[in-house]
Amino acid sequence: MLGLGLMGSLVLAVGLWLRLDPNTVSLLGEGGPETFFIGVYILIAAGGLVMLVGFFGCCGAVKESQCLLGLFFACLLTIFGAEVAAGVFGFLNKDEIIEEVKTYYDNSAKHYNNITIQSYYRTLNCCGSTSVSPSLCQDIASNQTVKCDVAIEEFFNSKLFIVGYVGIGIAGVMIIGMIFSMVLCCAIRNSREVI
Repeated sequence: MLGLGLMGSLVLAVGLWLRLDPNTVSLLGEGGPETFFIGVYILIAAGGLVMLVGFFGCCGAVKESQCLLGLFFACLLTIFGAEVAAGVFGFLNKDEIIEEVKTYYDNSAKHYNNITIQSYYRTLNCCGSTSVSPSLCQDIASNQTVKCDVAIEEFFNSKLFIVGYVGIGIAGVMIIGMIFSMVLCCAIRNSREVI
């Protein structure tokens, strides 16, 4: 149960890292696509909730309270279902998120938003895209050969894989926590019946 609290803090830390990462913030700053950040905010909320539920599970184990352990199990089951739903949603919309970021970049380039374009060039080490005029790259003294649309896809795929791996780890710990809470709840009930 303590492990679940630690896993909740890990989820919270990953969510905060994705939200506050200077590279991500510079790419998706003001006016950028919100779909990515909505997923990050859900991750932050889930991490905080898992930490809180882990605390209640520890209290239930220490006090040997069947009610708290049952509540702990129900909360874990609900959070697990929500995480599976969010994971499926994220997986199904991964391409849409990447396309939104590419469209944001293209719109910034077409409107000559140099601050946004410069942040993409610096962060992703790329220049131009398939739908933007290559003349934008002449303003930047660089020798990048990677198109920004390719670099954007690689950047966000790497971030989404990290989130996916953390999610799988959290799901495993949650299943173990649910099993232990039910075993402990049954053991408490059996010990009280013997007395």
